[in-house]
Amino acid sequence: MRMTSAVTLLALGLAMSLPAAARDIHIDDASCGYQTAYDVHVEASGIRFQRDDGRPSNVFMHDGQLRVDGSAVAITASDAAHLRQYESNVRSLLPEVAGIAREGVDIGYAAMRTVSMTFAEGDSERRKLTDRLDRRHAQAIAAIDSSLGRGIWKHGQVSDALADSVEETVGDLVGKVTASAVSAALSGDQSKVAALEARADSLDKSIDKEINARADHLSARAMALCPRLQALDQLQRQLQLRLADGSRLQLVTYDKDNDKTSAKQPDVASR
Repeated sequence: MRMTSAVTLLALGLAMSLPAAARDIHIDDASCGYQTAYDVHVEASGIRFQRDDGRPSNVFMHDGQLRVDGSAVAITASDAAHLRQYESNVRSLLPEVAGIAREGVDIGYAAMRTVSMTFAEGDSERRKLTDRLDRRHAQAIAAIDSSLGRGIWKHGQVSDALADSVEETVGDLVGKVTASAVSAALSGDQSKVAALEARADSLDKSIDKEINARADHLSARAMALCPRLQALDQLQRQLQLRLADGSRLQLVTYDKDNDKTSAKQPDVASR
């Protein structure tokens, strides 16, 4: 029956798209082509970049000074100025990333609340579903506040926590929506089928009106980070200092194959 397949597809679409949206909240956003192999800790005393694999594994900068794997690096006046700007840029970037992450979570849970309100049967079930959503929403925001909100970026930590939260909640909604669709289809009651179809149509309109505009705004806000990541890349390429093995300091890397932006970015091969 058309209703069964349509609502089931809706449920499956939610199950796939919301976790994917959560996983798109990254400082190393692949859509820009920029990535970092480091965990980042922004503290009053300076900024630390750490990783378990590769060298250097520990880079610390503050006020134009630099330590790499525990050793001080000789810095020219020009490099000191670039390092100060780099530190300032990172300090201003992390709060914006945290804000984008929070808004992404808010949008995701707003979408799931809309689904709940559309398909829940009666006030009691609505309260049960929304209470559960509110608890998980608060937990997801707390995960952001305890990491990005404190100037700490760790690979996968926030995105995995958000995805787990969203996937668990979507699982509840998938079960509810699919059960409603199957129940209506098997009942043979065309009025129930028609009512559920009307709910599905209403949901589409609600998502378009309440969610999509916010999502578009958030996408633009996230894309605005791309020039700021590019600025970090440019600053590190302007540094004259060299590491012990003669290589450049590269805390941010660029991969043009993962750049989905329309603006032309610098060619890695020309560096």
